[in-house]
Amino acid sequence: MAEPEFRPASPDPIDRRSDSARNLAVVVYILQALSFFLGGISGLVGVIINYVKMDDVQGTWIEPHFRWQIRTFWIGLLWTVIGVVTTMLIIGWFILLGVAIWIIFRIVKGALALNDDKTI
Repeated sequence: MAEPEFRPASPDPIDRRSDSARNLAVVVYILQALSFFLGGISGLVGVIINYVKMDDVQGTWIEPHFRWQIRTFWIGLLWTVIGVVTTMLIIGWFILLGVAIWIIFRIVKGALALNDDKTI
């Protein structure tokens, strides 16, 4: 009897979906980091990508990354507005510094987890 011919497994569409979503999450983390240099516009583009592609990542290990990125954007925006409004009271400068550190922390933590193929 002849041995069965070895055939590599065909790519699983779920894996391809996950790979594509992973790449999008990487792009959004990069856009969030660039927002420090581009006045926040790239962060806005990133959160739009998150919302547009959210249905595509439902049920994958990438979904928590998208939610993490969305929360980072909205909470960061809220505290940035509060910081800007209160800069005349000096406390605003501390708020802005704290928000910047917090956003950088979330980008780094999320990107490292994504790099290790872990959920956040």
